[in-house]
Amino acid sequence: MWNTEYRFLEADLKWATDMFDDGSYTWTQNLVELLDENGAKGTFFFNGNKFECIYNQENANRVKYVYDKGHQVASHTWGHERLSTLSGDRLVSEFRKTDDTIKRITGAVPAFMRPPFGDYDDDVLKAAASPGQTVAIWDFDSGDAFGTLSAESKSQFNKLIMSSPNSILTLYHETPEATIEDVIPYAIQQIKAKGYKMVTVAECLDQSPYQSTGGTSTPDVSHSSSTNSTK
Repeated sequence: MWNTEYRFLEADLKWATDMFDDGSYTWTQNLVELLDENGAKGTFFFNGNKFECIYNQENANRVKYVYDKGHQVASHTWGHERLSTLSGDRLVSEFRKTDDTIKRITGAVPAFMRPPFGDYDDDVLKAAASPGQTVAIWDFDSGDAFGTLSAESKSQFNKLIMSSPNSILTLYHETPEATIEDVIPYAIQQIKAKGYKMVTVAECLDQSPYQSTGGTSTPDVSHSSSTNSTK
């Protein structure tokens, strides 16, 4: 029986959750290696088909690599559309196709999702609740999706961490190289210096990252390959 309660993040421990949108992408493996080197776990919100289809072999391999390394794999919907503009089967499909694809690649069905642009309404929340997914929002936006310079992003993060919040829920993107090479390494060092534990969203909430786990299966080629939003 499906869990019909939708939930938002309510983290009150001294934990930092690094969350990454819009993958898989060129820098996915680099990002995983960086996290591993620092004893950190990240949460990766994957799209089905934003820049390239997730079934592209390289992209599928990246998703599986994240999962195999013990980081959390979550849904960022199929086409990265503004979900509040969708309804009915079109809205449900954004969830269903992504969950099905992640299951085929990793064997796991994600228990968390993040709406593109942070855009949601009651229908979106119900669509997430229907398969029992937790909606994950953030309290720090690096601005990297909109071209914020690394120096500014680091400055804003420094202001946040100097205020010593109990928890930090970040929004980064896998796609800008500067995020991976400059911003994330800086943020990790600041987080470690302040004594935060870097964990997945699921661990932060003491919840399971997946609704179920099992074996992988072949891709469903019937899924749309159309590309949608580029933000």
